[in-house]
Amino acid sequence: MPQARISRRRFTLAAAAAASLPLPTLAQSAWPSKPIRIIVPYTPGGFTDQMARLVQVGLQTKLGQPVLVDNKPGANSLIGVDAIAKAAPDGTTFGVVIAAYAANTTLYPKLPYDPRKDLTGVSLMGVSPLLAAVNVDAPFKTARELIAYARANPGKVSFGSSGNGSAAHLTTELWKSLTQTYMIHIPYRGAVPALTDLMGGQIQLFFDAPTGLINQAKAGKVRLIGVAGDKRLPAVPDVPTFIEQGFAGFTGSTWAGMLAPAGTPRDIVKRMSEEVARIIKSDETRAKLDAMGTFPAGSTPEEFDAFIAAETAKWAKVIRTAGVKVE
Repeated sequence: MPQARISRRRFTLAAAAAASLPLPTLAQSAWPSKPIRIIVPYTPGGFTDQMARLVQVGLQTKLGQPVLVDNKPGANSLIGVDAIAKAAPDGTTFGVVIAAYAANTTLYPKLPYDPRKDLTGVSLMGVSPLLAAVNVDAPFKTARELIAYARANPGKVSFGSSGNGSAAHLTTELWKSLTQTYMIHIPYRGAVPALTDLMGGQIQLFFDAPTGLINQAKAGKVRLIGVAGDKRLPAVPDVPTFIEQGFAGFTGSTWAGMLAPAGTPRDIVKRMSEEVARIIKSDETRAKLDAMGTFPAGSTPEEFDAFIAAETAKWAKVIRTAGVKVE
């Protein structure tokens, strides 16, 4: 056989072999070849931003490319999430969202994106059970005393939240339903003004992420009455869970997780998930999460998608029962 024909035959076989390789293998071998952007749909400094920056440096080290955090706040996270959904699915854009992402599916009848079709889960990063705090001068010091007072004085207890439909708001609505109490909701534009008014006595109750409440409780400015989770927080080990106090099944949390635009190659999604989980579960990161009152997760993409579906269903029921409306 002539040499030219042999060469052509070898080239054809080689090309066929290359074409038969699964695309994910090829994509992963080349990824990442560009800087990676993590969109945060909130302002710098908050829980979502902190979680994104916890993995930022580790990802840069493991992936060998710059990892940039891009804050896109506004419209209760819709602006930032829409930017994630509409980004090119080439493995250069990811995003970090919190519990509001699941609630927004029900709160907003018309979203600029379809959470089921336009986005895919990468990894659940961490879960922060909410803490319940009361004003130090309030006429109740425990969860049971609060319930008794609220039942005896309908409408005299007011509770704050960081906004309509926030994790703090929905968790308190769930608490009201469970305890059959009537309390007045005062929505704020963020957790800081709500906490300020709690300390000042303008409101009497505030469920919120542990990061803002722990330091104020240690300083004696608020009183913690329970953890809305299934286990106590290492940062405040003396504060019992509501389940321990006899409120079976009552949990409410904020959480952080990473998303990618739908269509991002599955091998890239899986690789990013593995790297995020490795960082989240490291001893160094665990220590930081403990101080934040956050339990490390680090899930597979499939586990996170299932988690989002469960959270969406849970909060949809609360929203519809309580008649929660966004501003």
